[in-house]
Amino acid sequence: MNNIRNITLIAVVGNHFELGYQNRLLCHLPKDLHHFKSLTLNHTVVMGRKTWDSLPIKPLPQRRNIVLSRRQQLTLSGAEVFNSINEILAATQNEPELFIIGGASIYQLFLPLANKLHLTRVLSDFRADVYFPEIDFNAWQLVHEAKVPKEKENPYNFTFQTYEAKATID
Repeated sequence: MNNIRNITLIAVVGNHFELGYQNRLLCHLPKDLHHFKSLTLNHTVVMGRKTWDSLPIKPLPQRRNIVLSRRQQLTLSGAEVFNSINEILAATQNEPELFIIGGASIYQLFLPLANKLHLTRVLSDFRADVYFPEIDFNAWQLVHEAKVPKEKENPYNFTFQTYEAKATID
């Protein structure tokens, strides 16, 4: 189904894979926002409705914005709304890469289909009410890592990590 394209999950997580609290990100990291933009620009981003609602700018500029929602007949200005993963996969079959940008339930749905992960690992503990789904890191190969020290604009140490799914033999 997704043999030639990447389905990429991209997220910022804390030490315990915290994602957010009260529909907000854990922290404000301008370098991570720049990283996110550089990876997703001119690509398709897929998110849940709550993530859409939390965006400060809607739609995300210069990206195809897709929202997965259980609500039938939901319309959102600047986004395409679908009610199932299969609808999204069919509508994006010619896209070389889909970026799954949250929230937690959307990550959980797409994780079995994903072949790439971009994680920003913030080296701190956060209060959270949503968490990234559990990952079996034995099934993933770390292919890139870049440590970013804290500074005035980025008040936490963090690491950009890219993982690719290890090939499986059926």
